[in-house]
Amino acid sequence: MSSPCAPVRRVGLFGGTHGNELSGVLLVRHWQQDGAEIQRPGVEVKPFLTNPRAVERCTRYIDCDLNRVFDPESLGRPVVEDIPYEVRRAQEINHIFGPKGSDDAYDLIFDLHNTTSNMGGTIILENSRDDFTIQMVHYIQNALAPEPCPVLLIEHPSLKYATTRSVAKHPVGKYQI
Repeated sequence: MSSPCAPVRRVGLFGGTHGNELSGVLLVRHWQQDGAEIQRPGVEVKPFLTNPRAVERCTRYIDCDLNRVFDPESLGRPVVEDIPYEVRRAQEINHIFGPKGSDDAYDLIFDLHNTTSNMGGTIILENSRDDFTIQMVHYIQNALAPEPCPVLLIEHPSLKYATTRSVAKHPVGKYQI
């Protein structure tokens, strides 16, 4: 069990990590135009288009998968002319929402995706010992009942996740068809 956590003050809502997954893109654009439905007193909520070039081309990525380059090597790579677009974008996102692993990182990031798998609205977690996300998922499941909202835990003791959402203290992925 983790220790009690500080109140959530900053939340990132990501869409377009994969440029061909348009549900998150449409929601982020909607919230950027009119964010009234996502604003809460005492909480900064930032809708953010993560991979705008891939979205513009409606392709998964330009040079490499943005959802795989939030590792220390990529985030610490020198910025040179031929750096892959998504690596540079990861560095920018880490600068805005991180730095990853620091006390200054955003408290929560929801990364919105689509899939062609028959998994419906599914929440993806990377840590079963994060009390905050476990309680949040329980709240979401109760709020959506009787509609199912399964949770996919992709936790592995020796893996350090390099996903877009891993910049936050509490990373959450959301997949839908």
